[in-house]
Amino acid sequence: MDLRKLKTLIDLVSESNVSELEITEAEGKVRIVKSLPAGMMGAPVTYVAAPAPVAAPAIASAAAETAPAAAAPAPAAPAGHTVKSPMVGTFYRASAPGAKPFVEVGQAVKEGETVCIVEAMKILNEIEADKSGTITQILVENGQAVEYGQPLFVIE
Repeated sequence: MDLRKLKTLIDLVSESNVSELEITEAEGKVRIVKSLPAGMMGAPVTYVAAPAPVAAPAIASAAAETAPAAAAPAPAAPAGHTVKSPMVGTFYRASAPGAKPFVEVGQAVKEGETVCIVEAMKILNEIEADKSGTITQILVENGQAVEYGQPLFVIE
């Protein structure tokens, strides 16, 4: 990949709200990831480059298509009601670094009570309990990236 093009992409990611960019071309694959420090703002940019994938020979791929697929065991679903992330973002247990977490394991919560924050595009979104009960598990680490629909808490 042309160095000028790579520098332009890095500058675009640095100056935008985009946190990750991946581009695949014939010469290889480039992935630019903006990491979030503890303060959540003013993030430095991390650069990762990987070689282009090599195509497998036609004979090997034909054999792979005829071989039976091994079923991967599905992760066990936690017992109880799960509070799931309504969006992709970064999970935070407290309103600010060093602040008391919204909830702890064993704590009773009411429906509508804030249990965490998911930051998406520099907007802090309060996530509320969708059921009353007791928090039995916290399934995500503070500062961890979460996906849409990913379980965050278990309430019983």
